[in-house]
Amino acid sequence: MKNRLYYVLFLLYAIVVAFILYVNGVFTGGDVSLVNLFINVGFLVIIGVLFVISAVSFGRLNNVTDELVDVTFRLQKEYKESGGKNVWGNYQNRSDVFKNEELKGAFNKYRQRMKGLKTKRGVAGPCDLEEYINEDLLDRVGMNFFNSGISGTLTGLGILGTFLGLSMGLGSFHGNDIYTISDNVGSLLSGMKVAFHTSVYGIFFSLVFNIVYRSIMSDAYGKLDEFLSMFRQAAQPVPAREDENSATMLVYQAGMSNALKQMLELMKGSAAEQTAGVERIVDKFTGQMQTALGTDFQKLGNTLKAAGEAQTVSAANAAELIEAVTALVEVNKNVQSALAKVMDRQEKFAGELREQKEKLVNTCNEMSDEISNQLYAFDQMRSLYEK
Repeated sequence: MKNRLYYVLFLLYAIVVAFILYVNGVFTGGDVSLVNLFINVGFLVIIGVLFVISAVSFGRLNNVTDELVDVTFRLQKEYKESGGKNVWGNYQNRSDVFKNEELKGAFNKYRQRMKGLKTKRGVAGPCDLEEYINEDLLDRVGMNFFNSGISGTLTGLGILGTFLGLSMGLGSFHGNDIYTISDNVGSLLSGMKVAFHTSVYGIFFSLVFNIVYRSIMSDAYGKLDEFLSMFRQAAQPVPAREDENSATMLVYQAGMSNALKQMLELMKGSAAEQTAGVERIVDKFTGQMQTALGTDFQKLGNTLKAAGEAQTVSAANAAELIEAVTALVEVNKNVQSALAKVMDRQEKFAGELREQKEKLVNTCNEMSDEISNQLYAFDQMRSLYEK
């Protein structure tokens, strides 16, 4: 049965619209404030659009939950008619169990999964239908991402209307004395009327929508739980028992063991025959080589002996060369150390020469200044003497 609780939203919406038009003087023929009327109508239009979108999502959710209820009744009936036996055989090859595309796609994925787990003795492992048909599917169909934010949006619209009405009233309120202020009280009250009305129906719709939305989703989750419970009882594929699986594994292991044993025996026989054949061939080849090439083998031995002695001498010469190179490296290190010390001394001597040069330059400058001063004093004394 469809959950039509969301129809209450449109009934209350019509009542609020009529009330707003009435208080703004549309039905009474009084003075109509067009600004107030336009603001309220604009806010109500936005709320109406949000309600329409939510109603569409709730309708889609109803189609899904109604089909879940129908299939639940069908499973219950078939389970009773079969005498309490599992009826998965009636559904494992059917792709038309559900008419809704979301449910059909999810159930077909479950069927494909069960076909992959099927063995000769039954289903290899358990797989629950809830992995495919679950609350996430209902949230997606019912646009939970959208409807969960409607309540806060309506409250925000009410607060926005409050500040907008106060801004309008205060913007038209001006004057310096009691007479001019009293003339502007009407515009202030008109703005406060907008603020009051938008706040009231914004918060009112937010509360009502939240109650309706939670009730619809709770009902949908309950129908889903009933369907899954009935499916597990009546049509959930039963996996093969553990003892059957164990027996199958033991038979398989015994067969593999016998096959491996036979292979090892064949390999042992083949290996023994091959080894004996190779030994006979080697013995025969060695005898023929010794008979045909006995003298040549002796020459080859002498040659190898001489080569070994030469290699020993070469190794001794190489060791002496290494020792000589090592001594040369040590000498080179000592020379480099001595050169480094000489360079340090030269740098130190160059520093001392620079200091002496600076001192000499300073002394010359001082002597030059002293001579200049004496010449200047002598010149002054000569001028005084001449006078």
